[in-house]
Amino acid sequence: MKHLPFLATFLFMAVTGWTQSISGTWQLTDEQSCLQTDMEESDTERELRGKMSSNGFSTVAKMLKLKSDGTGEEGVYSAGKKKGSGVRQFRYRVNGNELQYVDKKSGMITERYTIVEMTEGSLKLQPAGRDCGLRTFSRAR
Repeated sequence: MKHLPFLATFLFMAVTGWTQSISGTWQLTDEQSCLQTDMEESDTERELRGKMSSNGFSTVAKMLKLKSDGTGEEGVYSAGKKKGSGVRQFRYRVNGNELQYVDKKSGMITERYTIVEMTEGSLKLQPAGRDCGLRTFSRAR
């Protein structure tokens, strides 16, 4: 009888699984276009990249906010500001390993991303049907 709470908890976890929530605020940390992933970087490009991003800090970030009610927004935010610029609002749903942006009025899928990897602190998305164009996010909150 004293093991009943433990057994009930274990049974609940087995039935529901260890699913992680995609909802939250995600900050874009790396984005590779198809052109970047297909081409090899030259020595000069590596040297210039190191000099251009000397401190690695920026006061501007591209954020992806996914709320638990199926709505989301994507835009560029500046440090210390609540409102971002170029903010785009959308509805979303997760279907298997695919994140789908859905039009609010018509219900049509407007964009599809394959969830390549999702951990507690990171999210990697790739446009569905492509082998390139990887976007890497880290959880902001």
